[in-house]
Amino acid sequence: MCGRFVLEIDEAGLLHAYVATKGGDGRDWTPTYSIAPSTMAPVIREHVDDDGQTVRMVEPARWGLQPSWAKDKGPRPINARYEGVTSNGMFRSAFASQRVVVPMSGYYEWVETETGKQPYYVHPREGGLLHAAGLAAARREGEGWAVTFTIITREARDAAGQVHDRMPAYLPDDLLADWLAPGKLEQVEREHLHSELGAASETIARDLVTHPVDRKVNSTRAADRSDASLIRPVEFG
Repeated sequence: MCGRFVLEIDEAGLLHAYVATKGGDGRDWTPTYSIAPSTMAPVIREHVDDDGQTVRMVEPARWGLQPSWAKDKGPRPINARYEGVTSNGMFRSAFASQRVVVPMSGYYEWVETETGKQPYYVHPREGGLLHAAGLAAARREGEGWAVTFTIITREARDAAGQVHDRMPAYLPDDLLADWLAPGKLEQVEREHLHSELGAASETIARDLVTHPVDRKVNSTRAADRSDASLIRPVEFG
């Protein structure tokens, strides 16, 4: 699974990297080293404006998918399994028409040890930005819309396989346009895109590495989200 992730890039960097405009409620984004479920994070999505033009935006969304039809106290999944994402009732509609990219620099996984949980940081070997495949939902809240998201995960083919059996499904640059394209996909199109995501994410996974980090990462309340040392390697013994 992916239960916490990192985004070292600020808002200006995201707008440049995705050739996007700023959307949402106007909040700014700064590098964050511990993004946890139920908190806000930037996502990339596209929509067609009133002039018929496709617009790509960086906008804030809350981690934990809550479709408009879901009950207030119902589940808010942070991950969607790749294997069933096109057929599961919670996700299939979003896969057809509300796909987003969740930008990240890397993510955390944990290993149970005799002395407690040991966190590991999984990231590209040479650094850089990862495009995690995500799904979004929007529901009316007051005068505006609340956007939520989930991250698609698959069987681990990266360094996380040493510490966990699941990983985010990542997109290559040349698949971003197809993934973000607005409009509802027909079944054949959904199946094709699903297959492309599976193959591409496995290729990207081969370039990911992992290292242990300080256990202060374990506490979402105690860890300073702006502290870059959270992803610094530690040595045992």
